[in-house]
Amino acid sequence: MFNPDQCLKERYQLQQKLGRTAAGRQTWLAKDLQSNEQVTVKLLAFSPEMQWEELKLFEREAQVLQALNHPRIPRYRDYFSLDREAGLQLPWFGLVQDYIPGASLQELLDKNKRFSKDQVRAIASQVLDILIYLHELSPPVLHRDIKPSNLILGEDKQVYLVDFGAVQAQAAVTGVTFTVVGTSGYAPLEQFWGRAVAASDLYALGATLIHLLTGTAPADLPQKEGRIYFRDSLRDSFASRLSLKSNFIPWIEQMTEILLEKRFSTAKQAMESLRYGLIQQSSSTSLPVRGRLSKPSGSLIQLKANKDKLGITIPSPGLRKLTQYNWLLALLVVCFNLGSVWTLINLLFISKELLINGLPILLALIGITSLWIHHLGTKTHVFFDRNRNSLEIERQLLFFKYGYQRLDITDIGNAFLMGRGSTYEIRIPSANYIYKLGGALGEKESTWLLQEILTWLYFK
Repeated sequence: MFNPDQCLKERYQLQQKLGRTAAGRQTWLAKDLQSNEQVTVKLLAFSPEMQWEELKLFEREAQVLQALNHPRIPRYRDYFSLDREAGLQLPWFGLVQDYIPGASLQELLDKNKRFSKDQVRAIASQVLDILIYLHELSPPVLHRDIKPSNLILGEDKQVYLVDFGAVQAQAAVTGVTFTVVGTSGYAPLEQFWGRAVAASDLYALGATLIHLLTGTAPADLPQKEGRIYFRDSLRDSFASRLSLKSNFIPWIEQMTEILLEKRFSTAKQAMESLRYGLIQQSSSTSLPVRGRLSKPSGSLIQLKANKDKLGITIPSPGLRKLTQYNWLLALLVVCFNLGSVWTLINLLFISKELLINGLPILLALIGITSLWIHHLGTKTHVFFDRNRNSLEIERQLLFFKYGYQRLDITDIGNAFLMGRGSTYEIRIPSANYIYKLGGALGEKESTWLLQEILTWLYFK
């Protein structure tokens, strides 16, 4: 595919791969032969398995970076495509930026780097300075994926914000987008609802600072009513004293409030609070409360909720897909399969010859019908009960129930979406297991259902 010393566009000579790369994506340190400077080249393969949204996000990243001019955001240099040249089997797209020598905060954490209070405060201040610049642009630019791996501590001891692959730039950032982006543990609740705002980046920064202080990823820390609880995880006596004698820990707690209206509303407000040590009182008017997503049209998911109980019934993926287009079509498919089997069974009793000749057809139809019954006749029942402190998950095939699972609600750390191509499932992790719901949900339907679960868990 790509190799060291390979030259792209007769200009960028690849030197070595950088970081961890996903399928169809590579990041290289390269030499710009025109300027004789080192650059970073991000590459994306245009494969048949790739979702169009991935290419749109990649192109959006290039477009946004062209308009940015901040000393701690790597400068945009070039955007190009490789149309099956140099023996490539697939077209590739490339994005070129300045190379920042240094190491990401995640790399330092992986090497057991211990960050002091002063270092973490300095990092917070520098990132806030970048966010003030981004959020005050017209239209505002939201990064939407701030985390330790996207913050580079340069050799000049400055912090740089990289990887704008999830960036959002639009005139009205309060609009709804169903593109689920961000990283579990760092992305706030409203971002999974498709309603990222400036305060969403503040939450991600706060979660990053928690990781630096504790040495533990936010998703692995305990949560209380949806808030990351990290005071008991501060890993040295100095940090423990900090929680009692300084406003820095309450400041981080306000940055990571689960309720949007309780957070700082702007990066500038957060910066002033950090600088002067003033923790702002929560105000319901600090940010407008965003409207919740409504149930998508055509969804067959049944949901009943009150203060103490939440019941959810998720129908089979096959039934959802068929009825999405036509209820009559779904009924005809089932009747055809059942009718075919019934007719053939009756014919087999007429003669021995028909029995011998028709048996393979009968077995095939029975197999097909069984698959259709499983595809159309399964249901998943989910029951949350505060009084019993229980979450129960039960699978059902026609009238038969199977696959019962149970856990305590207090063992639930969080809930998040996991995408697989164009389908999504909701994952609910506990200490020992990850419980999965849906499996073939669409993006809108899964985002709405996740919203309902998290709202019941944390907002009631």
